[in-house]
Amino acid sequence: MRQITIGANDGGQRLDKFLSKRFKNMPQSLLYKYIRTKYIKLNGKRCEISSRLQAGDVLTLYIKDEFFEEVPDEYDFLKAPVKLNILYEDKNLLLLNKKPGLLVHPDDTYHFDSLIARVQHYLYDQKEYDPAQEKSFAPALINRIDRNTGGIVMAAKNAETLRIMNQKLKDREIQKYYLCIATGIFKEKEALLEDYLEKNESQNRVYISHKPKEGSKTIRTRYKVLAEKNGMSLVEVDLLTGRTHQIRAHFASIGHPLLGDGKYGKNETNRKAGMRYQALYSYKLRFEFTTDSGILEYLNHRCFTVPEVWFTEQFGKEDYLDPITGKT
Repeated sequence: MRQITIGANDGGQRLDKFLSKRFKNMPQSLLYKYIRTKYIKLNGKRCEISSRLQAGDVLTLYIKDEFFEEVPDEYDFLKAPVKLNILYEDKNLLLLNKKPGLLVHPDDTYHFDSLIARVQHYLYDQKEYDPAQEKSFAPALINRIDRNTGGIVMAAKNAETLRIMNQKLKDREIQKYYLCIATGIFKEKEALLEDYLEKNESQNRVYISHKPKEGSKTIRTRYKVLAEKNGMSLVEVDLLTGRTHQIRAHFASIGHPLLGDGKYGKNETNRKAGMRYQALYSYKLRFEFTTDSGILEYLNHRCFTVPEVWFTEQFGKEDYLDPITGKT
């Protein structure tokens, strides 16, 4: 017999959801049988699959020891460096300035270093996260940006923050602004682009069309040209929908691919400009909550801005290369 006390990050979940996360190697049919036959009790009493857990509840389990995972000697996230550029931090949330080149989540080719691994390592060192004590929650990223794009990424320290912020993103109560350098001079200096995006998973690429197609999704991109120089435009983008590669593909579709973009841009132009990454940065975040924000109400109407964006400084230099001619 073993007991598990439900912590704050595990409260509010259905019993079966919690147990599925906690005992990943237990067949679901067996899990349901344990609940039905009272081998799993909630506060000493019979419970249902749909019972809702609360912080402080005690689960009593009469199940085989093989389902209890051993605590590893070392966690994978500890292999990632503790190197974070923290824009803002409080007891619930981290706002991080991710640099281009860093993965937000590990992939098949690069497992140990990623932004989320660095966050978990940092919070572990700060004694704000202990995976041996957390049964089903780990600090998580709220939003994500491409590996070669820089900018603000939000990380939740607890389950309640993650739940609230995910809903805020869904309800469009968090405004995300980007800066980019687009090739060419825009005829319209300020506009709202509305089109359809279709994702090709095998190519890791998206396609833009003016009419809806099967499987396509609506995209809305508002932009404003801030400056022009040498056949380039410095543009601020208000991302109204957050689809894969949206800004990069949308601008390319109207003849203004981003400088440095190897997928949707022009390689010859990129080579002449000597750009290692696409000139795209998620530089500003504004919280405009119109629905209940619970423990995060204090963030309402606050705005956070990255102090320096690498390519805006480069854009202003007199000796910066013209991406079309390759001359200064």
